[in-house]
Amino acid sequence: MGVIPNGEYPRPLSTREREWIDWVLPAARKGYGEFRARLTHLVVIGEGRRGKGEFVLGNEGGTPDFSNPLPPVFAYGMIETDSGGISITVRDMADDQVSVEIVSQRSDVIPERYAEHRRWTYSTWNPGEACPQCQMECREIPMRGDRNDLPQYTLAVCPADRRLWVHDASSLVNRLIPVTNFYNELMLHKGIRDPGVALDSKNLFKNLRGYSDGDLRMAFRSYNQLKTKVPGEGFPPMEGAKEKISLKKILHLFKKT
Repeated sequence: MGVIPNGEYPRPLSTREREWIDWVLPAARKGYGEFRARLTHLVVIGEGRRGKGEFVLGNEGGTPDFSNPLPPVFAYGMIETDSGGISITVRDMADDQVSVEIVSQRSDVIPERYAEHRRWTYSTWNPGEACPQCQMECREIPMRGDRNDLPQYTLAVCPADRRLWVHDASSLVNRLIPVTNFYNELMLHKGIRDPGVALDSKNLFKNLRGYSDGDLRMAFRSYNQLKTKVPGEGFPPMEGAKEKISLKKILHLFKKT
């Protein structure tokens, strides 16, 4: 899978690899532009841990470092073609290395020629707009830190595509949020222990209307303390915040009910 011309490293990005990466990192948006600038002098130093289709950008002379967990997704986009979708995933930088995954959703090889139908990316989304993928209306929850001078954020939920992301009005970056982790925090906040509800994250979208904006804000705030998606000063620790409970502890609680 992917567009790796050969197995020899280091190598420069191919023309279309560069074009696709630049597309999901739009220079006009502050956060993406700054991230994109940091990639300027990096080269492909090897294949990623997920196999062909994923490669690692780093400083020439370096080798991929797999000692740390795979970083979270920073930018994602899809190109829909007559040969299937081509997904582009760029992950956060870690120790001057960046994982990039470019794969075909239909075959092991991305064809040299294809007819492009449309392309979409979360990187260009703004509050008030439809979901980039399905063009359906999103539910939006405005969020702000405890100080009025802090940037504003918007939590976006697309029930049709079962996606969550948070928009930073200062950097114009849209951060994708893992549904399961967010849903766990929502269940803890609501005190829901019924396994049929609490262990099936699809219920977030099925029952979305049943959760208030305050519920969703609190779940995000709690989740953000575990896996920071927006700067910590935007969402300072909650007074009297509950102890974080692991999934094992949640299952133990279920056994008692």
